[in-house]
Amino acid sequence: MEKVTIEQFRKMLETALAHIKAREDEFSKLDAVIGDGDHGQAIVAAMAAIVASSRKGTEFKSMLNGMGFDVMLQVSGSTSTLLGAFFLGMSDAVEGTALSAAEVKAMFAAGLANVRKQTKARKGDKTMMDALVPAVEAMESCASSDVAEVFKTGAEAAGKGAEATVGMQANFGRARNYGERSVGYMDSGAASWSCMFASFAEAFDN
Repeated sequence: MEKVTIEQFRKMLETALAHIKAREDEFSKLDAVIGDGDHGQAIVAAMAAIVASSRKGTEFKSMLNGMGFDVMLQVSGSTSTLLGAFFLGMSDAVEGTALSAAEVKAMFAAGLANVRKQTKARKGDKTMMDALVPAVEAMESCASSDVAEVFKTGAEAAGKGAEATVGMQANFGRARNYGERSVGYMDSGAASWSCMFASFAEAFDN
């Protein structure tokens, strides 16, 4: 597939919401190990707001901008703040109603850049950045002009990044207070963002 349309992008978001909803309890149980235990509920609420907002869009820039602001206004907490920053960053890099592979890569890179302005967490800290950073970097380095292949590459990298958090000790936020006790569990944020990227890729298979 050469381009991603508005309709295709909405399908990606809807697929992500469906899969994240199905794994809500799993994400909350992971979060309960070294957090508040509410990440499942938080990510579902945030994605639901994003999907609802996306249905109002007619072109990428305004749609992504609306999604970013809507999720932060409607859902409180760090999950919605980071997702909002991700989509607001994306909106700065796009125009029109269909995106080529190169434009998709630029859009996701801009999203990551804006997330980095909102959090000091970095890859290796056992956070959602361990899924997001590898995903975007893999997408950028993917040589294919097929957008489906670009998303598949990103999804695989996000999955590996999330798996890698199992062996990590948390170095960020309150979770770092658990020290070695944080080892042996996947980070809930990395797990949910990995699920999101996997869902984006899956949306091209149907």
